[in-house]
Amino acid sequence: MRPTQQIYSNYTEHDFLVWRTLYNRQSEILRPIVSEEYMEALRAVRFTADKIPNFEEVAALLKPLTGWSLEVVPNISPQKTFFEFLSKKKFTATCWLRTMEQLDYLEEPDMFHDVFGHTPLLSNQRYVDFFKGISDIALKYIDSPKAIELLGRIYWFTIEFGLIKEKGEEKIYGAGIISSLGETKHCLSGKAQHLPFSVQTVFDTDFRTDILQDKYFVIESFQQLFDALPEIEHLIELQVRNQATA
Repeated sequence: MRPTQQIYSNYTEHDFLVWRTLYNRQSEILRPIVSEEYMEALRAVRFTADKIPNFEEVAALLKPLTGWSLEVVPNISPQKTFFEFLSKKKFTATCWLRTMEQLDYLEEPDMFHDVFGHTPLLSNQRYVDFFKGISDIALKYIDSPKAIELLGRIYWFTIEFGLIKEKGEEKIYGAGIISSLGETKHCLSGKAQHLPFSVQTVFDTDFRTDILQDKYFVIESFQQLFDALPEIEHLIELQVRNQATA
């Protein structure tokens, strides 16, 4: 059974070794290619290699910045539950860590993905405004499989696997890249397409979860994502309406 609450004293020396190994390895490769927005966020939540983040301490740091916190879940949450927590400014995160034998690949997201990958940017106001905006749209259309599928594509190509342009260079901000050694090495290698962010193009783009990505969308800023929310909702509304009258 996966834990449903973080009991910090339960972490073992092996857990601390896993966190330290992953943190140091990813930090070294990310430093020159990750978004400065992420680096600022990492400093804001005070993550280090030698300490597994304590969720209560993280929440205390996030509260005066954006009001967000972490909600412990044992594994991936059902869609409605996930979006309901997001709408309450709570990001669902696991608190268990992979083993040393699983460093390079894990089928389900563990704490390193959820916390190292996602949590720092919860300190960035424009980022969480977009995050919450997606959840509000999702809850409005939660009974429409098509709407949730389209929002899943937005989430995948931004929150999970997004790139951002900073000072003329493409940088990483997506948690699925940040927490994965293979994805980090691959995304800027020239082996995949880099496309300017477009809501309609994202809606028209399929993805697979079991391979390195072959397409990445590049945003100009988190403000651009936030400003795209009305278009996202409008296009989803049209899709839902067209399905209803088909």
